[in-house]
Amino acid sequence: MKRSINVRVIPRARKNDVIEFAGGFKVYLTAPPTEEKANKALLEVLARHLNLKKSQLTIIKGEKSRNKVIRVKNSGRSFLL
Repeated sequence: MKRSINVRVIPRARKNDVIEFAGGFKVYLTAPPTEEKANKALLEVLARHLNLKKSQLTIIKGEKSRNKVIRVKNSGRSFLL
């Protein structure tokens, strides 16, 4: 099963953090938005928060934007978004 979630990224934050809200997630990252560092950190932090593998998450929209859409490939485990 595949699902998509909306994510708002805040780079160069004091600490990595994920906050859930009605429309998706707001993710604070310590990584700068250069050389794909923030995108890589986003997938790591979000995977840890959702108890998934990084390989199950893919950025499908917004590679160079703070507003992103992430596709979640579920491996049979059930979880709530």
